[in-house]
Amino acid sequence: MTQTSQLRLPASALVAPAVLKKLQSRSNLVGLALVAHAWGTVFAAMALFYVFPNPLTFILAVMIIGARQLGIAVLMHDAAHNALFRTTHWNNGLSDWLCGYPMMARTDAYRRYHLQHHMRTQQDDDPDLILSKPFPITRKSLRRKIWRDLSGQTGYQQRKAQILNAFGAKELGLFGRLAHFWRKLGGALVAHLVILAMCSALFHWSYYLMFWLLPFLTYHMAITRLRNIAEHAIVPDNNDPFRNARTTKTNWLTRLFFAPYWVNYHVEHHLMMHVPCWHLPLMHKTLLADGYGARMELAPGYFDVLKRASARSNDEDTPGTIVHDGRNRLKGNFSEGFSETA
Repeated sequence: MTQTSQLRLPASALVAPAVLKKLQSRSNLVGLALVAHAWGTVFAAMALFYVFPNPLTFILAVMIIGARQLGIAVLMHDAAHNALFRTTHWNNGLSDWLCGYPMMARTDAYRRYHLQHHMRTQQDDDPDLILSKPFPITRKSLRRKIWRDLSGQTGYQQRKAQILNAFGAKELGLFGRLAHFWRKLGGALVAHLVILAMCSALFHWSYYLMFWLLPFLTYHMAITRLRNIAEHAIVPDNNDPFRNARTTKTNWLTRLFFAPYWVNYHVEHHLMMHVPCWHLPLMHKTLLADGYGARMELAPGYFDVLKRASARSNDEDTPGTIVHDGRNRLKGNFSEGFSETA
């Protein structure tokens, strides 16, 4: 088995000390600005439909909000690496209330799980290997997966498993189960009530259902899957830190609807996981300037990756199965849930 030391390179070996200091610098102001941008975009998309109510603006709002929900999860991911804010206290407390709880997740719980993925990327004991190992698959299989996501089946099954798990075992009794639920999802419940109140105050209570829950259970799930595929599926070398993850090129439209907050720079993130997301473009340019581009796994776009990931020709056309295992393997949701195959 490949040793951890071979899977990770010291940051000092990749960039000059002055550049490394810049890349690892954190800012409370920038972190708060990114969180404000995410939530501002969510409510601006709601306002778009409020002012111009029609099917097109409804679909646009769902897609924009679903992408920002992924963005909110990405910012919580940064906080799990202690990179969103300057202090651990802010990276735990503020991240939970502004990012984690609205996505039905907790920063500390996600951190414990996610760091295992960084230490053992694409190895047999990588907890996220299930996300990349099945690929390539067939186009029919990929279409089935995306349909389950867009139709809400994936989101429903994940949230159902998460809520049932939060209530705990029957042996705990009524009050014990309620206490267990509060420990698991109390913060998420409060956060969702706040979102409901804000929707009611600014627009109408139904906006919580149409423009928070609906994107959360549908479009957000689909682009989370696409992001997961792009990050590690069909990479050329599981044992090379430059090639066991993938960086995917984007444009402004892709960033708006699929890849918020520089989440596409995944090789860079794995090479130096404590670099804040807003410094990843600089890290990318630095690595290319230093001649590392030929070693890095790069893709021209997300559709190119999907085409390669669905290149398998023999399709037995068996329906997908859902495997409940107490953990959400669509990791962009950063919460307990379920995984699926086929």
